[in-house]
Amino acid sequence: MTADTGLVVAGFGRVSLVRTGEGLLVQARARSRRVIAVAGDQIELLEGGFIGAVAPRRNLIARTSAFRSKLIAANVSQLVLVAACEPPFSDELLCRALVAAHRAGAEALIALNKIDLKAGREQARARLAPFRAAGVEVIELAAMLDPSPLADRLRGRRSVLIGQSGMGKSTLLKALVPEAEVRIREISAFLSSGKQSTTASRLYAIDASTELIDTPGLAEFGLAGLSTQDIAEGFADIAPLAAQCRFRDCRHLSEPGCAVSAAAAAGALSTRRLELYRRIVAAP
Repeated sequence: MTADTGLVVAGFGRVSLVRTGEGLLVQARARSRRVIAVAGDQIELLEGGFIGAVAPRRNLIARTSAFRSKLIAANVSQLVLVAACEPPFSDELLCRALVAAHRAGAEALIALNKIDLKAGREQARARLAPFRAAGVEVIELAAMLDPSPLADRLRGRRSVLIGQSGMGKSTLLKALVPEAEVRIREISAFLSSGKQSTTASRLYAIDASTELIDTPGLAEFGLAGLSTQDIAEGFADIAPLAAQCRFRDCRHLSEPGCAVSAAAAAGALSTRRLELYRRIVAAP
């Protein structure tokens, strides 16, 4: 049996849509439940439409709970966290995704969409101010008017769009991807064979060196399995302070000699950022 290689464009369970080396889209199925492929994976494609193996991943973005892990995308360069002026976004979800990006060794930025809407604009900017202060890049755009601020940041990378429903991700995708409507219908037609196809991430090639992975709207982003230190390291403003705590295993909750708590009390660290960190530690 001969084998070829392919790139997973979308997948659900044991079934994946794969782009072959010749640029064709084919359906492939894993022979074992232990083989799980996700958008961005490079796979061994066997005759008969079977997936032989998944190539070693550079990184993997996944959200995890105490009971299961949901793979989002593989081998990504950066996470684009989409927020909007309206409706209100979850700053906790943004923090969780930033922790996941740090763990994966991927860059991350926040795209504040619908900046043309005056209502909610200044409030959204204020809520993102602590992220800017922590060194997180925030770009502003109106996807329906001009997606170029984000398009410039995507070039030469494989990026994954992450955000809640209502943030305008679909509009952003269609503005960024050539012939988006046709390609979305093509992938959706394949995924319609799955009962929960709306939960699948989908990869789109913008050009030869630029790819964008769209994900379903997320209501939560579990980080089960990460240690307190893992979570703290995902907060760029908390990590350097943590190194100054009296105890190496300080959780930055109510321990004596905690440099993180002291910084928040002195106004040198956003109290909201510390609150979000503590919430994630309590229920990763």
